[in-house]
Amino acid sequence: MTAISDAVILMAGSGSRLRGSDETFLKPFVPVLGRPLICYTIDALIHAGIKKANFIVGYQSARMIEEVKQLIPSTIEPCFIENRDWQKQNGVSLLTAANQVTSPFLLTMSDHLFDRSIVDLLVRDAVLDQLNVAIDRKLDSIFDVDDAMKVQTRGDRILQIGKDLTRYDAIDTGLSVCPLKIFDYLERVKRDGDCSLADGVRSMASEGKARAVDIGDAWWQDIDTPAMLVCAETQLRSRLARDDIAMANAGSDRGNPAENYARAGNNHPKMQDPLSQAE
Repeated sequence: MTAISDAVILMAGSGSRLRGSDETFLKPFVPVLGRPLICYTIDALIHAGIKKANFIVGYQSARMIEEVKQLIPSTIEPCFIENRDWQKQNGVSLLTAANQVTSPFLLTMSDHLFDRSIVDLLVRDAVLDQLNVAIDRKLDSIFDVDDAMKVQTRGDRILQIGKDLTRYDAIDTGLSVCPLKIFDYLERVKRDGDCSLADGVRSMASEGKARAVDIGDAWWQDIDTPAMLVCAETQLRSRLARDDIAMANAGSDRGNPAENYARAGNNHPKMQDPLSQAE
């Protein structure tokens, strides 16, 4: 049985770079191959054995909560936490969960796509009294490296983190297994009531408490802009097609996985794009 049963999903921001001027747009529900983006995260949580998902909401929180509720299967207990300071940095969003989680937890973003194997790796190999950050050393595969969160490592130790690093050997994928101590570190680094996750990671790294977990050949993509969305769909379609070929070559009779993914299966009732529905 996994030692990690809780997850925190950050989804408080407005997604302005993707939505443009559309005030009704909710980023976690943008369709990706016919499914809301957040559904892929939910699938990964189910696969990893997560029992409770803490969703940090902020921008249009009431709408966000109602839409997410329609997508959560009975195997996961949802908890919705409102960040009234959602316009501040993501460290503030995580701090709103401090009184809701009581053991080490999986941390992810609602706007990332990633292979389930990354979550499995983190949950399986996490050192529970340290921060375990999934990092990607495939620098040439990063869609927009200028905007990426860069990481400098030595072995499995994180030395530095930041978007402006000039010396780095990895990229933060946005997935971590966190100890409860992360909340203490975030409180310490707050300035004028604000802090970022990177500030917290940097503080923990300075005390040797931040581990780098290499994802190897696994794939991930954050979706911040329309160009990133196009890239993500292209990559995901290609990966699903390869899976389909592999299953066919193995003589599987389980059907077309790409088609099944797009249809959303039976795990998630009402998987249509909620943004296409009249309000």
